Amino acid sequence: MAKRLRAYLAFMEKMKDKEMTEEERKEFLTQMLIQIQFFQHERFIHLIVTVCFALLLMLTLLGCILAPDLSLFALAVIIFGVLAFYIKHYYLLENGVQKLYVYYDQIQQKHFHVP
Repeated sequence: MAKRLRAYLAFMEKMKDKEMTEEERKEFLTQMLIQIQFFQHERFIHLIVTVCFALLLMLTLLGCILAPDLSLFALAVIIFGVLAFYIKHYYLLENGVQKLYVYYDQIQQKHFHVP
């Protein structure tokens, strides 16, 4: 998904200043909203998974405190590693969707000729 988002952002960078007829711009904005919804859905799912892993890490660390065990500590380290990757991916999704909002606003303002 990260590769797809980066490619779409690069595409949007090229398209934001392209001259379009009013009808082409309406269609482009409609298609753009569909893509934004896909990325928003992906972002929401990753938020849920990230929060679940964070809670799992907290419970595992609590278990390490209450009943110190090497296997629980190893599990906490593994969960922390996975959580770090999920946070990195969620960060990319969040910032990418925010950039898409900016591109959408720029293209829409051109459509409605707002200064």
